[in-house]
Parts: sequence; C-alpha cells; structure tokens
Amino acid sequence: MNPPHPRRTQGLVALAASLLLTACATTAPPTGNGRTPDTESTTTTPATPLPEAVSAPSAPAQPPAAEAAGMPVDPLRPEVQIDIDDAASRADLWVRVRNGFAMPDLDNELVRKHEQWYASRPDYVERMTSRGGRYLFHIVEELQKRGMPAELALLPFIESAFNPKAMSVAKASGMWQFMPATGRDFELRQNMFRDDRRDVLASTRAALDYLQRLHNMFGDWHLALAAYNWGEGSVQRAIARNEKAGLPTDYLSLRMPDETRNYVPKLQAVKNIVSRPADFALTLPPLQNHPYFLSVPIERDMDVALAAKLAGMSASDFADLNPQMNKPVILASGTPQILLPYDNANAFLHNLRRHEGALASWTAWVVPRTMKPADAAQQVGMGESELREINRIPPRMLVKAGSTLLVPRSPQRQSDVPVHVADNAAMLLAPDVPPLRRVALKAGKKGETVASIARRYRVSPAQVAQWNDVGSGARFKAGSQIVVFVPNAVATTRTASAAKTVKPSQKAIAAVVTKASKAPVKRVAKASPPVRSKAAKSTRVAGTGGSKSTDRSGLRVAEGPGSVRR
Repeated sequence: MNPPHPRRTQGLVALAASLLLTACATTAPPTGNGRTPDTESTTTTPATPLPEAVSAPSAPAQPPAAEAAGMPVDPLRPEVQIDIDDAASRADLWVRVRNGFAMPDLDNELVRKHEQWYASRPDYVERMTSRGGRYLFHIVEELQKRGMPAELALLPFIESAFNPKAMSVAKASGMWQFMPATGRDFELRQNMFRDDRRDVLASTRAALDYLQRLHNMFGDWHLALAAYNWGEGSVQRAIARNEKAGLPTDYLSLRMPDETRNYVPKLQAVKNIVSRPADFALTLPPLQNHPYFLSVPIERDMDVALAAKLAGMSASDFADLNPQMNKPVILASGTPQILLPYDNANAFLHNLRRHEGALASWTAWVVPRTMKPADAAQQVGMGESELREINRIPPRMLVKAGSTLLVPRSPQRQSDVPVHVADNAAMLLAPDVPPLRRVALKAGKKGETVASIARRYRVSPAQVAQWNDVGSGARFKAGSQIVVFVPNAVATTRTASAAKTVKPSQKAIAAVVTKASKAPVKRVAKASPPVRSKAAKSTRVAGTGGSKSTDRSGLRVAEGPGSVRR
C-alpha cells in the first residue's frame, strides 16, 4: 500500500470504525433534488491492446480494495467523536445562524428591492436553501472558530446560489466564485485533474482567509464585502476620492459599480429572509446542527463512477460534494479525500471491502516527445477520437513533450499517479501545420499592393505589411522585392504578378514562426517571420471542465455577472 498521506493521519487516528457505524443511523438531510441513487454506474477498460513498444516492468501486486480508503471523519473536528444523536446535533441550524449575526444592518430601498425579488420566487429560494443545506454547517463551524459574523455563511447565496460547480462569464468558479489568479494566491490548485476553486473545503478556507484579510485592511465588514466583489484596490481608491472631497467613507457613501452597490443589500435581503421567513411568505427547509458530510481519506487512485457507485449515490449527487474533479478518476496523491453524507460514507466503506477487481481504469501518462494525437493514442492503446475527447485536444494541434494525458490503465501502467504529476499536470499544445519557408518575390511592372499580395496568399494585410516593413495600405514599386511566408509544399514563382494563385491556410501561416533567411532583403525589416496569432502560441490547457452558471431549473445561479475582483 502507498504510504499514508500526512494530512490523513490525524483523522485516521482520531476515529474508530465502530464509532462511525454506531452513529450513522440518522438519515442525512434532504438534498432537495429528488434524485434516486444511481446503482448501475459502471467503468470500462479499453479493449485495444498496447503495442509492445510501450511495455514496462510489471507493477507489484496491489493491496486489497479494503485498504483503498481510511475511516471517515468530520473534516472540521477530526478529534471529536461523532454522535449525531446528541441533542445539540438535532437543533435547528437556522437558529444557530441567526444567533451568530453580528454585522450592522442596512435598511434602504435596494434592500427592499432584493427582498421583493426573492419573495416573488419561492421555488428558487427553496432550491437555493436546500442546496445550501449541504454546506452551511461546515461554513458556520469555520466562521465560529474564527470569530467571524455568521452573515458570511450566506454569501454563497449571492455569489453562486450555493452551486459549487457555478462558472461565471468572467471565469470565476465555485461556490465562492474565485477567479483563477486570486484562487492561486490563496493556494487553490488548478490543473487538468482538479480545480480547488470548486472544492467545498478548500474554497471555503480560502474565501474566509480572504475576507479576514479584507476586514483587517478596512476595519469594516461592509467595506470588506465591497472589496471582495470589486477588489481592494478599487475600494481604496474610492475611499481616497471621498477623503479628498471631504465626504464620508462608509459603504453607502462610496461611488462604485452597480454590481458592488447592490452586493451588500442583496446579502442583507437574504439575512432578513433567514431571520423572518414568515414575513416574506417563505419557508426554509429544516437543517440539523450536525455535519451533512464526512471526509473519507482516499489511499488509492479510484474511478469517480466507481466511488459514487460504492457510496450508493448518483454521479450528480456525488459531484455536488466533490465538484473539484476535472477527470473521471480520483488521484489519491492529488485528492486525498472525498466528501460523503453520513449514511453514504458507511455504505462506501462496506461496499469497498467487498469490491473485487480494479479500482481505477484511468491513469496519467507524461508525453515523452511532441507528437500527433493519433500517434499518442496508438502508443497508449486507445482510439484517437477517445483520446481527444477525454483530454479535450482541439483539432489540428500537436501534443507537446512534457504534457500529461489521461489514458487507460494497462498491465504496463498499474501504479498510482505520483504526487508531482497529480499536482502539476498540464497539457501543452502547438499547431499541427506544415513548416513555413520565406520566399522573396518581385513586384510586377504595374506594381503590387499589400492587399493584393495578402489576397493572393490568403494571409492578412497586416502580416504582409509586417513582413515587408511597410504600411498595410502600401503599394510596392515595380521590381521591388516582397517577402511572404508559405508552407514548404507550396510552389511559387519569382514574380508576384506572374505567380500562380496559391491558397495556403492563413491560420497555418499565422501559426508557425519560421526563421528568416540570413541574407537581408530590400524593404524587409529584420526579415520578420509571420505574425503569431493567439492560436499559434503553445496553449496551456488546465482542463477546467467549467459548468454553466445555472441551477437545474435553468435559472442563473449567480444573480450578477462574474465579479470584478476575483
């Protein structure tokens, strides 16, 4: 068995199996989605045999499946014995939330507007609060440990309607809507196998770290929330403008975008509804004051579909608690735990002990050299279309050396994926186009224009202008030399006016930078290679697998566009 991950040791020591199995009799809170468990999920192993060229020494025998996971623990309190029959655990979680409110209230027309918006949509509020019930206990526990106001537990209602798979138009992702760069600033790893911005535990930790930092910076929770939405630099500049003008610097007095202007009033509206739901003719779903989920340490790589099946959950319900997975396999070295409801954690361990056969049908393969997807597929024993689909490889692209691809497990590739691959997996792509060569032409007697050369070779006038150090509307003098870049296979003549019409792809010419001839050419500055288009750059693909920012009814789960700051 692989050595246990250090982050799992505390939980494994803290909790014995008998305690969990005794405590798991209480039914978990409703999910609100009406799904039935998917008990028919299966995994498949590609039938295509691997070529002999990629054979490797046989891996040592793997430990039994029962050793592939540790005992479940409460991820917030691994040292505490689980007893959900305790009286405190049966208390209403909403009461605990209300008792923790500590921010000053806002009372203005914007608050009334958003109260009315929610009150007129009871079905939306019911879906949103039921979905939030999976995560609220965890967030409230974290807030209480940090001494932060309980209102912040309601912030994901505003950010994502508590959808951890939400993706905004600005590419903010997860329940707390982190932009990629801000996520990396708060140690939320994003690679082809996982996106921690969607991880329930990691994103909550990062969001509360960020909010604490902002509160320390501004000394005011409303200003901290404005900075969470708009960016601390923007709020600081708005405060400085008001100070210079002798105006107040509180949240309501600052000049800010409409989205930020409405941000705290939306949160206040949700707070008022949670405080007095009957005043708005709304009913909140009952939530018990104990964890909805447990953390189950993962010791071996395992297919996502198999984990969900062993837990007696549908793929969708499993993803609601483990939305950070970008690929159909859980890498033990990169994802040390999965989250499961109480009863499902019990079922997972029970079924895992009885499971026979492989745990994972997928693994990671580091590409040894730049190659076509078809060649890579042949080397790993799978079809090209399947390789392209599972790794999201666009057409007409090469996979560069050092890239990590998801490929089927085989007798030659049985070992679990190592930490350095799981944590740094990326795919580097380059255009699959013929190599280009530089061709010098002479303008005909009547002269040639940049536009006419561009039309003839199916490139942009800007490219021809750059290659020849002239303006995009220039005309070449008769007999002057002109430079173009064409694929090696294209035949050309020495005179532009007499040249046969050739049709090399504009994308091909724009995509590859070739070295110019050593001999200088008249009117060519630096014998420049073709302009690189965005498609020409080696594209680093993180495999985010972003979800649309809608709930299951088709409504947008976030009420505003992606925030400016994150």
